[in-house]
Amino acid sequence: MGDLLRRNRLAAAGAGVVALLALAALAAPLLAPSPPEAQDLAHRLAPPSPGHPLGTDQLGRDIASRLLYGARISLTVGLVVAGLAGSLGSTVGLVAGYAGGWVDDVLMRVTEIFFAFPALILAMAIAAALGPNLFHAMIAIAAVTWPVYARLARGQVLRLREEEFVVAARAMGAPEPRILGRHVLPNVLSPLVVQASFHMGEAILTAAGLSFIGFGAQPPTPEWGVMVSEGRDYITTQWWVPTFPGMAILLAVTGFNLLGDGLRDVLDPRMRRR
Repeated sequence: MGDLLRRNRLAAAGAGVVALLALAALAAPLLAPSPPEAQDLAHRLAPPSPGHPLGTDQLGRDIASRLLYGARISLTVGLVVAGLAGSLGSTVGLVAGYAGGWVDDVLMRVTEIFFAFPALILAMAIAAALGPNLFHAMIAIAAVTWPVYARLARGQVLRLREEEFVVAARAMGAPEPRILGRHVLPNVLSPLVVQASFHMGEAILTAAGLSFIGFGAQPPTPEWGVMVSEGRDYITTQWWVPTFPGMAILLAVTGFNLLGDGLRDVLDPRMRRR
């Protein structure tokens, strides 16, 4: 797998970006020039300089420090949302695809109800109903994205449940949960892992969007969407205030998308034979 990733330059670039973000998040206390919420009004809206590599915002807070600590928040959002949505959606898809019949019909109709609404609008409604904060935003994003995993898992299970090894296990009297956990699930994991890697970038972008409009993280949290929202009034005069957080969001989403492309190529047997 490592050799295949190295041969795919875009995938390697994506993996490098994700690794860099993870290292920056872990080392934020060591790399940050100052605490992320420390204010210095005497140097508010200062341009990039040796003391403040990316400048300061309207309250004199160091933008580089806030970006580093914001990487922790964004990566946490991606992991939590992908974990919640992936676990729920995969379980629903596995049960629906393997059980079939009325169980499949009921679960898929529920799934289609969620697909009927625009994901961002529904996430906004859920976040607003729960209350505007980052945790509720993560719950809202997971609540509107689990159907993607459900449909993907169901499709894989429908293909696998009539395979010879599954039929043989059933004929030998293996319990259904054992068949699902030991014979079906391992063969479904590859596309789910690829979907999760794409979904992490999508979750980071959606969470930043919710924070931008006030339904996600709240000031003074050093979250990238909050930083863009607070700096939008200065885009024409102090460009660095909203630009660098926006570039961080772009970099993170691009990195996860490229990594997802690489994982798809690595984990797809048809790609492996090329």
